[in-house]
Formats: sequence, C-alpha cells, structure tokens
Amino acid sequence: MFVRSSMSWTLIILWLSCLLGNQARADNPWVVFEGKDGPGGGRHIVFVTGDEEYRSEDSMPQLAKILAVHHGFKCTVLFAVNKETGQIDPLTVDNIPGLEALGTADMMVLFLRFRELPDEQMKQIVDYTDSGRPIMGLRTSTHAFYYRKHKDSPYAKYSFRDNRFKGGYGRQVLGETWINHYGHHQKESTRGLVAQGMKNHPIVKGVEDIWGESDVYGITTLSGDSKPLIMGQVLAGMDPKDEPNPDKKLVPVAWLKTYTGTQGKPSRVFAATMGHAFDLNSEGFRRLLVNGCYWCMGMEDKIPTKSKVDFVGRYDPNRIGYGGYKKGLKPADHKL
Repeated sequence: MFVRSSMSWTLIILWLSCLLGNQARADNPWVVFEGKDGPGGGRHIVFVTGDEEYRSEDSMPQLAKILAVHHGFKCTVLFAVNKETGQIDPLTVDNIPGLEALGTADMMVLFLRFRELPDEQMKQIVDYTDSGRPIMGLRTSTHAFYYRKHKDSPYAKYSFRDNRFKGGYGRQVLGETWINHYGHHQKESTRGLVAQGMKNHPIVKGVEDIWGESDVYGITTLSGDSKPLIMGQVLAGMDPKDEPNPDKKLVPVAWLKTYTGTQGKPSRVFAATMGHAFDLNSEGFRRLLVNGCYWCMGMEDKIPTKSKVDFVGRYDPNRIGYGGYKKGLKPADHKL
C-alpha cells in the first residue's frame, strides 16, 4: 500500500513538473523555432526586432519560420516587450528580453528603430557586433538606436548620426545611417535590380522579380568597403506594374560589407533598406534574405539553385504605420 501510494505521488510530481515546465516555456518573452532537416542544421540565427512602423514583429517571425522549416536553421525571435503586460509592444523602446541568446548565436538579424536599451541589454548587442560573427540589418536598422533620455550611457554613441561614432551604429556597422525618404513614402514603391557586376553573386542565385511597397531610402555614400548588391528603382506608384519615375536615379537598397570591432575579427554584413512587412510578399525578396543568411554565415556553397521560400502557415501582417501593431499578442502566439 505504501509503495503504491509513493508511486502515485511520484507520478503526480512528475506531471506537475512537466506542466509547470511547459508553462514556463510558454511564458518566455521570445519564441524559438527549432530547425528541421536542411543545410542549416546546428546553426542558430537570432532575430532582434523592435520598430514602430514597418511591422517587423510580423515579418521576422515569418522569415524565421521559413529558415527553420525549409532550411534547418534554429531561429530565435526577440521582441520589444511591454514590461507590465508581457505583450509585444514596438512602442516600448527600452526592453528587448532574451538578448543573452546572442552569446552563442551564429548570426544576428536586426530590424530595429530608435531603440534606447538599458546598458545590460545593449551590451549583448555590442558584444555580438564586436565578435566577428555575421550581421544582417534591415530597413530602419540604419537608425536602430537613439539615446535621448540617457545620453550619458556608454552606448549613446551608437545613436543614429552620432559624431562620436561617426554616424552611429547604422553607418559604422551597416554602412549608412538614416538620411531621408528618396522615394515618396507610401506613394512610390521599389523595384529591386541586381547591381552591375553582381549577377553571379551567390546571394542573387535564383532571385527574380524583387518588388516591395518600401520606398527607396536616400543615402549619401556607403561607408567602408560596402559593395552595392541590389539597386532600387523608384516606381511612380504602389503597383509592381507601374513605370519607373524618370526623375529618380537608381539607389542601392541592399549591399555587402565587413565590419571589424574591438576583437579585431571582421564580420560579414548584409544590409537592406527594404523591409516593409508587405515586401515579404515578394518571393524574390524572401529568397534574397534567405540566401543572404547563407552567405553571411559562409555557407554560400550550400545555397540551393532556387531556395525554398514558401510561407509557413498564414502570413497576414498589419498595415504599416506608427502604433499600428496587433494588440494583445505575446511572443508565444507566434509558435508553430
């Protein structure tokens, strides 16, 4: 009788432990997509999101799912999270939990805008940046950080256009900071064309028909050893069949460079100023990003003839706009 009772209690304790463990995982303020079969097995990509306008909180989980399900990469997506509700809140500019994952990541994908993170969080991003590991920066990551309240922070120099770091994180690390909207915002869309001399680059393998609702961002000159990969053609409207605006020249919208931080190891960097959530509806743009991840990690020899980029599940982002994100969602709501 005693033995049977002990066994019962043991089973109850094990059941409670599993239940509580599952609940703890469900409550994590980030989401992890374990890689399935594919060349990416054993590699870990960490997505760091937080922008008020372009719905990176919708697009980056979808890109992570594509990389995990179709290519085998383990992908962790971090979000701007409201400290009180635990909900995804891009307007919370000072909290991205889970950045410790960068400590062992093989690649970092940034989609940020005007963040002012506490020192202990920002340190994780800077330590990764200086480590020599690869980086992809999308759209508003050219102006990822903006320290207004804590200008005495040792990380305030990473603010966009900061003179102490000659243009901040965007220009120094990614190749350019925020300049302006060259294409008319939400009135002129972008056709992506492979830059001269880059048609045989592995990132554009199988890439066709890049188009997006993003307007072309203005640039000055790209910094360092940047090489344009995709040129942005400004279209005269928001339909892919619209004619180019004849008064606006081609401007780089994706480029490659290296960045060498304090550890003296050069990182491969892929930067793109496209990234409107609806740009992901373009198969060509999705394939460009997937191939870019392979290249960043030195896996260009494993890029398929035509990378599989089918959506995983439903992709239904909100329209862009300040504060227009889906309310009430927690990171766990993005789980497969």
